[in-house]
Amino acid sequence: MGERNIPLIDQRTAGLPIPAAAPAPSQELTDTRGRPLHDLRISVTDRCNFRCTYCMPKEVFGADYPYLPHASLLTFEEITRLARLFIAHGVRKIRLTGGEPLLRKNVEGLIEQLAALRTPDGEPLDITLTTNGSLLARKARALAAAGLRRVTVSLDSLDDAVFQRMNDVGFPVREVLAGIEAAQAAGLAPIKVNMVVKRGTNAHEIVPMARHFRGSGMALRFIEYMDVGATNGWRMDEVLPSAEVLRRLQAEFALVPLAHSAPGETAERWGHAGADGRHDPALGEIGLISSVTRPFCGDCNRARLSTEGRLYLCLFASQGYDLRALLRGGASDEAIGHAIGAIWGHRADRYSELRASGRLDPHSGERRIEMSYIGG
Repeated sequence: MGERNIPLIDQRTAGLPIPAAAPAPSQELTDTRGRPLHDLRISVTDRCNFRCTYCMPKEVFGADYPYLPHASLLTFEEITRLARLFIAHGVRKIRLTGGEPLLRKNVEGLIEQLAALRTPDGEPLDITLTTNGSLLARKARALAAAGLRRVTVSLDSLDDAVFQRMNDVGFPVREVLAGIEAAQAAGLAPIKVNMVVKRGTNAHEIVPMARHFRGSGMALRFIEYMDVGATNGWRMDEVLPSAEVLRRLQAEFALVPLAHSAPGETAERWGHAGADGRHDPALGEIGLISSVTRPFCGDCNRARLSTEGRLYLCLFASQGYDLRALLRGGASDEAIGHAIGAIWGHRADRYSELRASGRLDPHSGERRIEMSYIGG
């Protein structure tokens, strides 16, 4: 396996300068590659109660790690104000992330505010949330009542020993499964379950996971282990390509390809087939997210807002644009809306394409921002 090299650095550096050429809000806003702005992922906390080795390794995020002070975090009112301005630029989907978003006190209050927003043509937003499931059993009903539509739950194994080794805090599988059941009962559906696959760690769980969730009404998605941040000790030889994941699944199940369900969707979809050889919706589907071996930068329509109000244009970015400074500096909605338009209009990010083409070295030492800070 080799020894992990974990740089102990704080990547929450000063924000990038906002470009000067600033278009007015427009639902037709696109970046330099013609990609529209459609999805906004909002991190509501940089804290998590898990220490997954591919995201927040305990060696770095230990008891003395300096998390952001509460005063640095965007308030719910600030988040809602920014969300409304992003909607004017074409955002139709908001995903709340962390860290673990359910650790943010009264996050239901934020969801209530976001659920009250409308698109320019009067439609509600698609509001969803990604969680490790640890607090979901006790919060599912309140989340649904506040206006959350659905959830995505991270679960990397059904084997308790493997799962506890990966979350590195001894959290049991049964409690995540209980959270998933509670979310289903509360109507937070359709539920997606995400499994990060690491060769030599949990790859043997691919088929058992697919067997467990087949026919459950949930979509199971397999995610290639990615070189996010600078602390997870990523190695290419620990990546199990999605093509191999699919080969293992097809050896056990009859699967048929499905079309993308929305523009910019990250997952390649496969449906479980019935006796007639066609997709049986009752049996469900699986997804393959292949950022490493099959980059999907070309139609990426997602922006990420960090816990303290910095706007990142890529999961693998090294710096963001400081929108909190505008919010707290007295800038008008018009000025902030123009800034958002300018930032997206200058966007040219395509990290995964460049990595796949060999035109950059993921081990170059560039200070990519941690996933726990901007969400997945």
